[in-house]
Amino acid sequence: MMKTLALFALLFAPLPALAEGFSPVREKAEFVGLINGKALTRFGISLNVSPKGAIKGKAFGATVTGNWNWKNGLFCRDMAYGSTEIPVNCQLVERKGSTLRFTSDAGKGDSADLRLK
Repeated sequence: MMKTLALFALLFAPLPALAEGFSPVREKAEFVGLINGKALTRFGISLNVSPKGAIKGKAFGATVTGNWNWKNGLFCRDMAYGSTEIPVNCQLVERKGSTLRFTSDAGKGDSADLRLK
């Protein structure tokens, strides 16, 4: 029983060290160089973020559309997921290999990791 509790605690405890190895993407030119000609993917999600500011793709079968711009070192986007409007949010972008991490609320909110393919 103690081993089960210890394993559970280890697997589900917050692990700030997981952020290690990610480097901030601060410049628009760097971001565009990373996404140009590639899709951002995650289970059930595939998005194309164009260098000219459009977002198009699918998420779990629903169409995703939107626009983005770069402001003060952040990726700022508005989107629609199916018929649901998602308001503007500026996000910190970080990179580790072929993974980009987008953290909402200028790096203070929830994050999502998407792979470049």
